[in-house]
Amino acid sequence: MKLPSFSVQVFLGMAVGLVLGVWARALGAESGLAEGLRIIGEIFVQLLRALVVPLVFTAIVASIAALRDLGNAARLVASTLIWFAITALIAVSIGLVLATVIAPGAHAGVDAAAAVRPATTGSWLDFLRGLVPANILGLAASTRLTDGVATTSLSFNILQIIVVAIAIGIAAVRVGAQGEAFLAFNAAALAIFRRVLRWIVRLTPIGTAGLLGHAVVQYGWQSLSALGAFAGAVYIGLALVLLVVYPLLLRANGLSVGRFFAAAWPAIQLGFVSRSSIATLPVTEAAVERIGVPREYAAFAVPFAATTKMDGCAAVYPAVAALFVAQYYGIPLHAADYLLVVLVSVIGSAATAGLTGALVMLTLTLTTLGLPLEGAGLLLAIDPILDMGRTAVNVAGQALVPTIVARRQGLIRDIAAGRDDAAGDPTLSAAA
Repeated sequence: MKLPSFSVQVFLGMAVGLVLGVWARALGAESGLAEGLRIIGEIFVQLLRALVVPLVFTAIVASIAALRDLGNAARLVASTLIWFAITALIAVSIGLVLATVIAPGAHAGVDAAAAVRPATTGSWLDFLRGLVPANILGLAASTRLTDGVATTSLSFNILQIIVVAIAIGIAAVRVGAQGEAFLAFNAAALAIFRRVLRWIVRLTPIGTAGLLGHAVVQYGWQSLSALGAFAGAVYIGLALVLLVVYPLLLRANGLSVGRFFAAAWPAIQLGFVSRSSIATLPVTEAAVERIGVPREYAAFAVPFAATTKMDGCAAVYPAVAALFVAQYYGIPLHAADYLLVVLVSVIGSAATAGLTGALVMLTLTLTTLGLPLEGAGLLLAIDPILDMGRTAVNVAGQALVPTIVARRQGLIRDIAAGRDDAAGDPTLSAAA
């Protein structure tokens, strides 16, 4: 039986998840349907996250070995960072304009008692500390005490893994013939992990249904009423970046908007429902390769972007949120303060890598402006709902920049005229 395209399958998964989520919410959060949706979503995200570390490590080592043959590795890296800054500058400017015009803080119905200082805050020292690997695996352990019971969880700092992989990849290339055996093993391991990725990605429509259904059950939309103007400003800004700015940049660089979104849309959808750029990373990388970006460059640029390129979390959102806090407390901001917001957004998103993205970025912005950190607590009630849109834009930007850079450097296939040699599924073919 001929199945519909992968994008259609994911869209159907979202529709099924929305229907089942509404049904489960009517039955109650403790119902078997609600629990089933939660488990399906969690299992799918766990499968993706299990692949992130080995896939990122082997892909970056392989990309370092391959970049030596391109002859323009330094220019590729510099261009990537420049385009990170350009898109972040545009996104934060949109956020500042919207927050100034809409003035969400002046129309907020949220109670001042909700203002609490977040337990997690951002700082530039966290970024510098996070760059230095604590161990070769980038592994971190945290213990939480709840009702006298201690639970320990393990996590990986992806930024540290990228640093380790780059160092090992460069060392393997520099030692010459002695490193060839390692590079050959790494290439074989990468091929294996890509095959496993292909199997997991096929489950995306099912995982999407579970994730979106669980989100509907858990969060609903009731809490939006008190912060409607704020949520509206954020989502308008995200929509402008995703549906206006990105298409204009694609057109300006001679790229087909339709073909880009056809390939990237499954990753954008998954980012929306999973709320995690890291969990979406394997799908994003496969989508970028499907667009025509060479694997040796995509394997470096996409993981790097997944930790440092966040137009939603680190540009639009903190700009709107910072002005919201200032307006709520009646604190006037001047031109210099606006410039500080721009500065933090353009160069500060890396400070959130490996941490709780948007909240850490917001507190970093508030600290830089001298605004009360307690203001962040006013916005926590609807943060999961906003995080869906933020992550979707993050993922789109993480696919956009490598595509533009590859096009400008002459590395990408000509997809502007409709020529595309890759066949098959838009997400799976690159992971085959």
